Amino acid sequence: MASRLGLPLRRVAAHVAPFAPRAGYRSQAPTTSAAVLLRRFPGRAINTSAPPPKPLNRKGPEPGKNSGKVSDIKHDMVHFRASPNQHPLDIKKVGDHTPEEVAKYGHRGVPHPIWTEEEVHNVAQTHVEPAGTADRVALAAVKAARWGFDTFSLYRFGKVTKNKVLNRAIFLETVAGVPGMTAGMLRHLKSLRSMDHDHGWIHTLLEEAENERMHLLTFIQLKKPDLYFRTCVLVAQGIFMNAFFVAYLISPHFCHRFVGYLEEEAVHTYESILDHIDHGELTEFGKEPAPTIAIDYWRLAPDANMRDLFLAVRADEANHRDVNHTFASLPPDAEVSHFFDHQGKPIRSNPSS
Repeated sequence: MASRLGLPLRRVAAHVAPFAPRAGYRSQAPTTSAAVLLRRFPGRAINTSAPPPKPLNRKGPEPGKNSGKVSDIKHDMVHFRASPNQHPLDIKKVGDHTPEEVAKYGHRGVPHPIWTEEEVHNVAQTHVEPAGTADRVALAAVKAARWGFDTFSLYRFGKVTKNKVLNRAIFLETVAGVPGMTAGMLRHLKSLRSMDHDHGWIHTLLEEAENERMHLLTFIQLKKPDLYFRTCVLVAQGIFMNAFFVAYLISPHFCHRFVGYLEEEAVHTYESILDHIDHGELTEFGKEPAPTIAIDYWRLAPDANMRDLFLAVRADEANHRDVNHTFASLPPDAEVSHFFDHQGKPIRSNPSS
């Protein structure tokens, strides 16, 4: 395939081989060597006069000392053309450091809100009153799910500890990333079948799913789940994914209202954690440095701590709450892109509140 593209195999292999994951992150970079490529494609033309690739700068920022600039971001939430990593086929990269570049190329492949100091401290706990049977069923389902999880995980019994908080956050984020991806996939397939635009729903839903996944990848830097925990996640994800898939086929309104109420509970959860950090048993936990991946992703200050991280996550969940309540109040073919800016922040009042 490489020779069909007019690319010398030896040069391709030389670019591919140096890829190695940064410490602490997973990488899907290929490790094919030049020798393997030459064995696979015998007799193909080799351009030995091609200039050697420039060596990669492997020195990364110290943990907890990132500047938060795009150039420091190494994990997989960055589009390959905006990533600082060298592309194996020497595809030219684009940056988004300046307003001119942003205007020309747009933002990263999966944008997400970067909250200001004022925004993270002004998150309010809101509630949308049920307007019909579907809304009441959605609210009852969320309340039942919360009571069941709090009971069987023992979260509601005894002192709130760092271990309890991390177990809760990790497990719930594995579930929270399902609705956006499932709904986005179904709307994507519908757009293909109808050969029509989706009016902004797909991108918003996929951005939500990616944002929840990044919450998970952040929290697992602090605690590695054991086999029992992973088995529980597997079972819960299998049940919830299939149930949500069928429910979305039947009633997207119900599903978005359900997620809206689910995110109301998430905001309440992180509000409670912040309260325990400020006035309760988690004061020392709140002072611990935030993981590097969080500093990169939310563009936090280099010396950001766990309290700063929970403030950003709470703002994310409040955003998902408002987005899904908005979607539940709209017809399925409504234009939604004008409700949100390029980062996914709502730019007008939630019509359902």
